[in-house]
Amino acid sequence: MGIVTFVDETTSGSRSDGWGLEIAEERLTVRELIRRRVFQEVAEYNARTPGVFQGLVQPEDTERVLNGYALRTPRRIDPETQSELALKAFAGNGFLVLVGDRQVTDPAEEIELGLGTEVTFLKLVPLVGG
Repeated sequence: MGIVTFVDETTSGSRSDGWGLEIAEERLTVRELIRRRVFQEVAEYNARTPGVFQGLVQPEDTERVLNGYALRTPRRIDPETQSELALKAFAGNGFLVLVGDRQVTDPAEEIELGLGTEVTFLKLVPLVGG
């Protein structure tokens, strides 16, 4: 069992401190890694239900705010729906996934999760005026 560190970055240069998730397997597909990350952040949100969801992708019926996404009406977020949104965003180049310093593009690709693996989710920020 090891800890995988998830870090969020944007093309505008911001970078999160990162957070760890215990994963028992030594190998996982990129799809399953995204799914587990989303399920964890949704579980943490649903346990606290703060006003702002800070996650990989924007849930439906929310508004983008400075530190995440504000829900128009307070509710629990469905992890399956959120996971599907994340996988669609990955397929549509909404974000890139880097394992160590290597970009992975195929959701079915199995990746090695050695000790200290860092997975970066690079969110692509649209250019202003472009």
